[in-house]
Amino acid sequence: MTAVIDLLNEQRLELGPPPQRDRWRHWTLARDGDDVAWLVFDREGASVNAIDEAVLDELDAVLAELDHDRPAAVVIRSGKVSGFCVGADVSLFQGVDDPGQVAQRLSGAHEVLDRLEKLTVPTLAIIHGPCLGGGLELALACRHRIAVAGATFGFPEVLLGLHPGLGGTFRATQLIDPIEAMTLMLTGKTLDARRARAIGLVDAVTEERHVAAAVRNRDSLRPPAATWKHKVFASEKARGLAARKMVSQTAGRVSRDHYPAPFELIDLWRDHGGDRAAMQQGEIVSFARLVTSATGQNLLRVFTLREKLKGQGDKPAAARTTAGRRSATAIRHVHVVGAGTMGGDIAAWCALNDCRVTLADQQPEALAKAVARAAELADRKRLGGAARRALLDRLIPDLEGTGAGHADLVIEAVPEKIAVKASVYQELGRHMKAGALLATNTSSIPLEILVTATNMPGHFLGLHFFNPVAQMQLVEVVTHEDLPDRQIQQVLAFVRGIQRLPVVVRSAPGFLVNRVLTPYLLEAMLLLDEGLAAETIDQAARDFGMPVGPVELADQVGLDVCIAVADMLADRLEGSLPAVPDWIRRKVEAGDTGRKAGKGLYSWKDGKADKNAKAPPPGGGLEDRLILPLVNTCVTCLREKVVEDEDLLDGAVIFGTGFAPFRGGPLRYARQRGIDEVVVALRHLAGEHGPRFKPDAGWWQLEQP
Repeated sequence: MTAVIDLLNEQRLELGPPPQRDRWRHWTLARDGDDVAWLVFDREGASVNAIDEAVLDELDAVLAELDHDRPAAVVIRSGKVSGFCVGADVSLFQGVDDPGQVAQRLSGAHEVLDRLEKLTVPTLAIIHGPCLGGGLELALACRHRIAVAGATFGFPEVLLGLHPGLGGTFRATQLIDPIEAMTLMLTGKTLDARRARAIGLVDAVTEERHVAAAVRNRDSLRPPAATWKHKVFASEKARGLAARKMVSQTAGRVSRDHYPAPFELIDLWRDHGGDRAAMQQGEIVSFARLVTSATGQNLLRVFTLREKLKGQGDKPAAARTTAGRRSATAIRHVHVVGAGTMGGDIAAWCALNDCRVTLADQQPEALAKAVARAAELADRKRLGGAARRALLDRLIPDLEGTGAGHADLVIEAVPEKIAVKASVYQELGRHMKAGALLATNTSSIPLEILVTATNMPGHFLGLHFFNPVAQMQLVEVVTHEDLPDRQIQQVLAFVRGIQRLPVVVRSAPGFLVNRVLTPYLLEAMLLLDEGLAAETIDQAARDFGMPVGPVELADQVGLDVCIAVADMLADRLEGSLPAVPDWIRRKVEAGDTGRKAGKGLYSWKDGKADKNAKAPPPGGGLEDRLILPLVNTCVTCLREKVVEDEDLLDGAVIFGTGFAPFRGGPLRYARQRGIDEVVVALRHLAGEHGPRFKPDAGWWQLEQP
């Protein structure tokens, strides 16, 4: 019997005979004393509800029974504590390349939700937790939606290179303001229950203890009436005008060539928004075309890569037991040493995610600035007054550093100087409690050097966050030969618990992300040295699909930081990298370090690079000069076992560098382009520009798909 049915029984609802789970694998049906049918979605063998063909086939059978023996009303809700439904099971579409096959399967799925919509009795979706994608489309097929406080709603399909495919395009635009509905689908943003109620996506918001009463009072629910906007946008001309604005706004964020889904959604609404049947058919055909495209398949792969990175924290040392209690090894108290940009922002992020954090620094001004940035983070996250105060209460300035004696995890974020770090470790070693972990946020110093300065090699590791901490999802968990697996699993659970994606990397020069990013940035500097315009170089990278060009990225990271990492790698890798041009070194010596200084390779105004709009467009071959050194170094890292496998490498590079997601990762890109072709291109570049382009020996070790 599900948790939800148990809850209903606690509320003294008479549900008649206990529901029989053996009738269906994913649904449970029971009727209460008022002849209301409670249909509970509880996908077998899963911690969350996701929709697949088996779920829909069973729902169709349940609806047939309800249509034959009609109750007074039908209530659909989840039996999972985790939430209502996170959407469709994306594995259904991976590896599928036949749009006709997908369209046929989707048509059958639409028939099931149409059947739900056409039930002649009131239907209500009771929603707690996430209600996303296909889950929201299921709820939209009901006559009413009641949100339990804390529920969230959204159409994240656009983030997978898709748009809603189970009726969301026409049901959402019919139910609420069409512009609100399109914005929700075009951005993939999530709404809380209050906002969903305000725009009419749900009819009411209540507390869990009042759900039964809300169902009994269902006759008082009134879905939103058609607004003047519905009438206006029934006109094809009006939709055309609105669609042009949507296209312009969307084109400012993404390229139609790289991410066609939002543009196809706009076209679909513009052409068929006044005709439900045509829009339904258009949705099916468009979704099928998108999901079987190279972009769609690559973005589905990115989703699975994210899940694989997250899954690294799903080990026995995870932060909570199956009973929901924190495990004995959970990291509750974090102590951060160093309140500079990285240390302060790491501390704020941990506090945001419910950790007790002590932040140590000898400079009160640094602590004050870190707390101020934490307050800004709370504002950006739109935390209410109580939540904002709670975050700041959890972040404790610690001039004396006494928090180190109570912390489960100490994170060192002091300057990148071995002597400074060694001194910090010696002091910490006198105060840390037994069993606590010590992590360094170093971006370049090998752990085998730093570990000699500690007296706890079995509890020392690297935790490499990226700047800006609140935006960059990846965290490198850097290991060494003396670190036991139990400690690795403990840290993986911690990283996942603070809503970040961990990747385990072996201690090696530059670890993974900086190792593969440095050749890309250096090549841009060499192109500048050859006389190419910064704007031309950056445009070539953006044409490939990178979110920001390498010249602008170097300025954002800081030219001083880039040069320090490049020099370290050049020393450790015995000259396999080109030297930084002298004129760039002189810029840094003069204080022109990039965005933080207001001047670097670009001049910066109000946080934005001042670019010349008349710079020449990139010529042929420029993309390869920038991208192939990065891809070649990825193969090197895989060969050297810096990371465990190809999937983790692709995922880490996407989430750690912004590598064009629609290409599915650097090694996926190489495979789709053709390994032989990439090797030939590298050899050609090596002949023209030198041995830095020599294909790595690992190319011949890659397994063929």
